[in-house]
Amino acid sequence: MSRRYDPERRQRIIDAAIRVVGRGGIAGLSHRTVATEADVPLGSTTYHFASLDELLIAALRQANEGFAAAVRESGAFVEPRCDVAGELARLTGEWLAGDRAGVELEYELYLAALRRPALRPVAAEWCSGLTEVLAPRTDPVTARALVALLDGICLQVLLTGAVYDEAYAREMLARVASGSRARAGAGAGPASGGTLAS
Repeated sequence: MSRRYDPERRQRIIDAAIRVVGRGGIAGLSHRTVATEADVPLGSTTYHFASLDELLIAALRQANEGFAAAVRESGAFVEPRCDVAGELARLTGEWLAGDRAGVELEYELYLAALRRPALRPVAAEWCSGLTEVLAPRTDPVTARALVALLDGICLQVLLTGAVYDEAYAREMLARVASGSRARAGAGAGPASGGTLAS
């Protein structure tokens, strides 16, 4: 069947790359395996993505939307009286309890940036995007610490197979969040944060 006009081809290639990585990991990704999965000529993958890094960047950016979309759709963080720790713990639980394979894939692409420097700016988008959402409810330094803690909790759950403990996550996140209130009460500005602010 001819596909000379195929405006969705680029997206189909990205979706195929995500499926390939989901089945066989980053090691199984090549232009050829993606072309086969997407049912497109090999030249189509190299036309849209000159390198595997370019393809991985697109896949990671799409995968990053999982938790980011949950945060946006929640809408809770725009409320001045939002329980930041409680809402983060709840959303994380829902995310981890959903499509677990999708969550694992998202982290596999995220961690691929350790060996592929081209992916690092995209991997950082997840952290910076969530930090921007949380900063108005806390302060920039505390928001970064909350994201780092949340990232660590998720990694522990995924790597150890442990059951996500929402109550524990809420308590630990609340302890970090309380630091911003303590600084505000002491009159300290957002810049006071030691190495976290660097």
